[in-house]
Amino acid sequence: MTPKEQLLQYRQSIDNLDAALVHILAERFRCTKAVGHLKAEHDLPPADPAREEQQISRLRDLAKSADLDPDFAETFLNFIIKEVIRHHEQIAAQHGGQEK
Repeated sequence: MTPKEQLLQYRQSIDNLDAALVHILAERFRCTKAVGHLKAEHDLPPADPAREEQQISRLRDLAKSADLDPDFAETFLNFIIKEVIRHHEQIAAQHGGQEK
């Protein structure tokens, strides 16, 4: 296999993985949206710091076992958590509930 062919093969795999990540993130946000509605209906706070810390710790451990930089994994999860909380705050505001 030539280097050009090998590069093309790697890029095809990367493209497939990127597509899978988008679909996985979409499914995750569908689930967290449902959580946001449940929280709003029961006047629960949009954020759950204890759960977030637990998830960060769990993800760091998973990253280590997968040979992925745990700091990168934590940064990625924190970005997602921030976006989820923002969605939950919007849902709470639409329900006339608490925002923080």
